[in-house]
This record gives sequence, structure tokens and C-alpha cells, in this order.
Amino acid sequence: MTYPIRSSTLKVPGATIYYEVRGSGPMLLIIAGGPQDAGVFAGLSQRLADRYTVVAYDPRGNSRSPFDGTPMALQLDVQADDAAALIRQMGTGPAYILGTSGGAQIGLNLAARYPDLVLTLMAHEPPTMMLLPDPSAEVAAAQGLYDTYRSAGIEAAMGQFFADNGLDDGGDPSEAPPEFAMPPQAMETFARVSGNFDYWLAHGMLPLSFYRPDVPALRAGRAKIVVAIGEQSAGQPIEHMATALTDALGTKPMPFPGDHMGFESQTEAFATALKQAFDRH
Repeated sequence: MTYPIRSSTLKVPGATIYYEVRGSGPMLLIIAGGPQDAGVFAGLSQRLADRYTVVAYDPRGNSRSPFDGTPMALQLDVQADDAAALIRQMGTGPAYILGTSGGAQIGLNLAARYPDLVLTLMAHEPPTMMLLPDPSAEVAAAQGLYDTYRSAGIEAAMGQFFADNGLDDGGDPSEAPPEFAMPPQAMETFARVSGNFDYWLAHGMLPLSFYRPDVPALRAGRAKIVVAIGEQSAGQPIEHMATALTDALGTKPMPFPGDHMGFESQTEAFATALKQAFDRH
């Protein structure tokens, strides 16, 4: 069954947030990571809409969620405020949350500061490097990526990012697959997300990387926190970063299908695992 998209916008202080709604049932808010937007989760949202009112949105500064004026550096508190505003806009009470990568960082901020709005947060591969016993190497790598962006440009920086994180062979991310390999909607999403690389590298990557979750607030709050790590991310830097969060929380990571992009590469299995996880938590 195909669930129709109901798209809308929400005015928040300093920006307008674009969001898409599918399905019915308890609210499930999807928080995109890095330069991603709601379109990246189209397939996953369809597979979850039989059980949830799935709300996916473009984070402030990405794609169809513009600032009112000049773009500003990403602030975790502001991003979480936007997520809280969306939950309240839907008027359905506390929500399930899926946050992936940098979106998991935003979800952790949301759960710490707005625990009454969160039922369970599935934090999928959060880059919680600042919880490592010694994050100096990871901090240097993030700073090095930013320096590459400043000195060599977007393509070089994104190639470095993908290669360093085992996501591809480090090729030029601006070179899209042949058009016949993607349906029009996917091509549109690819173009939008590619257009977000500059903002993410200039204003978002370091704040998301250097955010240190408020572990005492997370442990004391009513929201349940589950950390998911892709089975194919074993040995990658993101596994060590995410495990630092589970160590701090005193929990165990939950294996999930795929790698850092498992929600796209193994959508059906990812959706099934997410439903089962929310059922248990």
C-alpha cells in the first residue's frame, strides 16, 4: 500500500520548517543527519506508515527549510527546539523518535531537554566522539575535514568524509549515478542534498561532531534511549563513537541492518527492526 504524503510548513523563530506526514497512529518523528532532508527517508517512511504517523522534515538550513535571513551556524538547542515544535504542532502527545547520525545528536538534545515529548529515541549511529575516553584523534579528523573544505572545496571534503567513514571509495560526490538508475523523485532528493553540502561543511559538521550529550539528564529523564549501530559499521569510526554513548548510559548497542545508510540500502529490514525495537521499548 502506498501512503499519500501530506506536506506542510511550520514557522519557527528565525526559519520555516518543511515537513512531510504519512500514515496514522502514534507519532514517529524522523530527524535527518548532516545534509540530508525528508526525501532521503521516503522509502522508510512508507514502510513505517502502516503503524505510525510518520513525520520527516528538512532540518533548519537544509533544502526546503530556509532561514529567515542569513544562514547561521547550526545550534543543537535550536535544532531540538524545532523538533519539539513539530511534535507539538502535530498535537498527538509524546513521539517516537528516529535520529540518524547528526540527527541522532539532535534527538539526544531533544530527549535531554524535552523528556516529556519523547517516548523512545532510536539514536542510529550518533557521532558522539566527545564521550570517548580520548577524542583527540576524532577531533583532529573533524577539524581536518573542515580544513579540507576551506582549502580545497566541497567535492574534496565530501570525498574525504565518505572515504574516512567507509561509505564509498572516496570518489567525487558531485557525480550522480546515470539518470536512468534513479527515479525522478530520487534524483530531486539527490540534487537537494548535494546542495546542502556547503552549509553542512561550513556551519553544521563541527557543531554536530563536537556536541557532548547531557548524559545525566538522559539517564534521569523519562525518555527511553536506544543506540543502534549498523552491522556493517563494525570497525568503522562511527561504531566506536556510538559505543562511547552506550558506555556512558550503561546500556548495550542494538545491532541494526546495514551501515551508516542502512535505512536506504536495507530499507525493508531497517523498518522491521525499528518496529520491533519500538515494540520492546
